[in-house]
Amino acid sequence: MEDNYIKSVDETSPLRGKVQPGDTIIAINGNKIMDVLDYKFFAYDRKLDVLLRRPDGSEYSLKVKKSEGGDLGLDFGSYLMDAPRACSNRCVFCFIDQLPRGMRRTMYFKDDDARLSFLMGNYITLTNLSQREAERIIALHISPINVSVHTTNPELRCQMLRNDKAGESLELMRRFAEAGITMNCQIVCCPGLNDGEELMRSMRDLAELWPAVHSVSIVPVGLTKFREKLYPLTAFTKEHAAETLDMVEAFSAQCLEKYGSRIFFCGDELYIKAERELPPDEFYEEYTQLENGVGMLRLQETEFRSAVKLADEPDYVDFSIATGVSAAPFFEKLLAIARERFPKLKGHVYAIENDFFGHSINVTGLITGGDLINQLKGRELGERLFISQNMLRRLEQDFLDDVTLEQASEALGVPIYPTEADGFALCDAIFGILPEIPEPVRNASGEKYYQYNQNN
Repeated sequence: MEDNYIKSVDETSPLRGKVQPGDTIIAINGNKIMDVLDYKFFAYDRKLDVLLRRPDGSEYSLKVKKSEGGDLGLDFGSYLMDAPRACSNRCVFCFIDQLPRGMRRTMYFKDDDARLSFLMGNYITLTNLSQREAERIIALHISPINVSVHTTNPELRCQMLRNDKAGESLELMRRFAEAGITMNCQIVCCPGLNDGEELMRSMRDLAELWPAVHSVSIVPVGLTKFREKLYPLTAFTKEHAAETLDMVEAFSAQCLEKYGSRIFFCGDELYIKAERELPPDEFYEEYTQLENGVGMLRLQETEFRSAVKLADEPDYVDFSIATGVSAAPFFEKLLAIARERFPKLKGHVYAIENDFFGHSINVTGLITGGDLINQLKGRELGERLFISQNMLRRLEQDFLDDVTLEQASEALGVPIYPTEADGFALCDAIFGILPEIPEPVRNASGEKYYQYNQNN
């Protein structure tokens, strides 16, 4: 059965009782429906003429009236109503190529799907776009999209993506800019490849596309210990991180004066590597690149300071926070901020070394359950342990090594509470307003998944 078949019909759907699971939408108002973007765009109007096909091949049409922008309430065989597009590149810095064997299969799938860029914020290289898809983005004004640029040097881009057509796709960015499509971009910076003068060239080229190029993040390449037979890359040193920060900040200051926006922002990890303070809150403007780790710590501190000012005297429950090595000093600082107002506040911060991927990987989101258990077992954890929600798959509530939250909690003998990367949420958790732990349930096939208790 194809991915675009109707799997279920919501109780509130205007089509309930008129369509059946297994039917397929062929067209809406005469427009062919190929995937979820077609479906969402053409189903936006108040009056719809929907053409469907039954499993036996017969076709029928329905006229539908609903609120403008209202959902038709249909669930399909897959979220995209189509198979996700696999990446056609072999990037020299690809993190997936640096994974060990034996992890769950989904970890090894590389997507480069424009639909996921628009719907979920995924970054794409544009090398996978067909002519039809590029024209659809322009015609339907699908915006914003997130683009992995890495370099605007066509020859170097072909080398870095190991795709002979990677240079050609840069022309698509110019077409999108002319059509008014907003693009948020990223550059994974690799010392000796696309840094230095090449990085400056890329920034100049991308600045010329402003305001269509709304923001650009510069993030350091991540290198695991599993790089056998891969392209030789080196990690950022403290000195090189500082040089890169100086160059990007100087150019972004010029952009601020010329365009009214800095456009270019370095990831928090570069500041940590350079052992520099993060810029102030106003530096990050709209915080457009939070998901790329740009300004995340600064925003969290700003929120936390505001939350502590509003907090009531807490119950002095002993707790602990487990985080990556790079972020541990930051959380120590947050506890110090809280203790300025509440000196009796208890709490410990534990920095977890990444034995699984290698110690050069020190970000929180890549901590595994095994490392968490091995390094915290027998430690003084207090009455509860807080970790970042980014360590877990949200629905399955398991770590990258398939250890579940439930197993980790049992092994450490303490309840573990995943918290969002939000200063207010962390303050609430520390002061006793605990985040909800999803409850394990089983589907008809006996498979376990997690859901939040809607009655809480």
